[in-house]
Amino acid sequence: MERQKQKTGILGGTFNPIHCGHLHLAKKAMDVAGLNQIVFIPSGVSYMKDQREILPAEERIRMVKLAIQSHPEFALSTIETDRDGNSYSHETIQALQQQHPDTEFFFLTGADTVFAIEEWKDPVSIFRSVIILAACRPGVSQQNLQTQITYLKDKYQADIRLIMQDYVAISSSSIREALKNGASIHGLVPQAVEDYILQHHFYTK
Repeated sequence: MERQKQKTGILGGTFNPIHCGHLHLAKKAMDVAGLNQIVFIPSGVSYMKDQREILPAEERIRMVKLAIQSHPEFALSTIETDRDGNSYSHETIQALQQQHPDTEFFFLTGADTVFAIEEWKDPVSIFRSVIILAACRPGVSQQNLQTQITYLKDKYQADIRLIMQDYVAISSSSIREALKNGASIHGLVPQAVEDYILQHHFYTK
């Protein structure tokens, strides 16, 4: 009898900082797709973002560790921060597949990515390698989304599945803004992450 493949979700991001919305999406994806675990992957050098706003990798890694410490189904990978140069999703996925050949990988992202992913480096490799779980957010037209998914399926044989989540309106940028303005971030990030941020006065300058 053939052994069932492990189903692992990949949740990448700058995590600057990680927040409760990330954890909520991970839990929802596990339930919807029947995943065994979610791997959180802090980005190394994101070629799409201004690096001046981003905390050093070791601090973002520490915050992810604190955020997931009470969730045995969540894991951390430093595969991108260990690499020099820009981080590209297709390279990360290939490296994970080489390390875990018996695993089926699911790539978690926001629904807006469905419209942008063709512009990423080597989208063909991504579509060939993973099932994409796209979290639907308010303000994104369902009709436009379905049209785009059909287009990507026809062109690339992409497997894109929507996660209809009860949306948590939290963003890392709004948390950084709150901290700059001296506002509370209680309840927006896990308690251990809040304590760590306040202890080190991150994002306040």
